[in-house]
Amino acid sequence: MRRALASVVVLAGLAGPAAAEQWSGPPVLVTSGEASIRAVPNQAMVNVATEGRAQNAKDAQRADAEAMAAVRKALKEAGVPDTSVRTLAYDLQQEFDYVSGKQTPRGYLARHTIEIRVDDVDKLGDLISKVVGAGGASVAGIRFDVKERDQLERDALRKAVEDARSRADAAAAGAGTSVTGLIRIEELRMPEPRPMVMARAMAAEQSAVATPIAAGELEIRAAVTLTSALK
Repeated sequence: MRRALASVVVLAGLAGPAAAEQWSGPPVLVTSGEASIRAVPNQAMVNVATEGRAQNAKDAQRADAEAMAAVRKALKEAGVPDTSVRTLAYDLQQEFDYVSGKQTPRGYLARHTIEIRVDDVDKLGDLISKVVGAGGASVAGIRFDVKERDQLERDALRKAVEDARSRADAAAAGAGTSVTGLIRIEELRMPEPRPMVMARAMAAEQSAVATPIAAGELEIRAAVTLTSALK
């Protein structure tokens, strides 16, 4: 949905000394414009975590390292380069049981979370199944994007300015005047709604079947406020 607001500010026509102090230029027209571009995602990011539990911290770390090594091996075999994988978090903590209000040490948990960038969205479901089968304890936070985002954002911005300018011309014509020039263009930063799939896999048996993933569409939006000078 596109919404725009047009308002004529004729400061030069106001009476009294206050108007002269506020504005000494020509009458101005303020309009806003919006535009959006839809695109099919061609890139995805997914978070995968491994875990290791043991009675002492060193063994928990070793168990987690072995699980992550297996996941990284599966990624390499699937054609995912090392540059597409980065660590998001690494945690080592002691776990406790609570019985009758008393805290009893149970052992240690080591957890390593990585983010994987996938440049072939069609292979995402199969890749998730492979990392779960290799030892991934959880998969979460699938996010889609487009590699050409910067260019698409600029295209949307250009269309938003065109929208605001056409509204300025229409409003000026309705008032019996015309736009003589541009005084200011202000881009309004808008939060980008991105398709997100929250997936969580805990059982290695699921690796036998490719996980179904639907990328949908992305909407890239831009909005501007345009201040124009009137004749």
